[in-house]
Amino acid sequence: MACDVQTVVEQPQHYHGSALAPRGRYRRQAAVDRGFSLIELLIVMVIVAILTAVALPSYQNYILSTHRTDAKTALLDLAAREERYLSLNPAGYTSVAANLSYAAFPVTLFAGTTADYQLSVASATATSYLLQAVPQGTQTNDTCGAYTLDNLGNQLNIYPAGTPAQTIAGCW
Repeated sequence: MACDVQTVVEQPQHYHGSALAPRGRYRRQAAVDRGFSLIELLIVMVIVAILTAVALPSYQNYILSTHRTDAKTALLDLAAREERYLSLNPAGYTSVAANLSYAAFPVTLFAGTTADYQLSVASATATSYLLQAVPQGTQTNDTCGAYTLDNLGNQLNIYPAGTPAQTIAGCW
């Protein structure tokens, strides 16, 4: 009885980093390729820098807008207090903080740890009032400037400081 022995010759297979790669030189090469190259790290840093450059101004504008909303709400509340005071005291409006349930003017509005606006009664007579919210700190960078509100409901802005009150699109 004769035995035929067949010789099986395996051809090298290219697995290209597959988890099923046989042991040997392909497996060792994968171990050497771990980590990031300097170029890859620099590319990631450039992408992060670009994203930051785009996102940071947008975030800052969002914060300014949020503080604007606080100032407008406070002005409308102060106007309601003036009207309530007038309904109880027909002699006229007041600029006395205690009459409007405030300790003193100006009232500082905070959204965090720093002042954002100072709220006050700019003028009050028997028949009219003018309220204002003046930006403070980083809020002075806002192009809406100071907010004003009078007894007729006129909602205006003063920007830049020292100019007449005007309507600025997108502020009220």
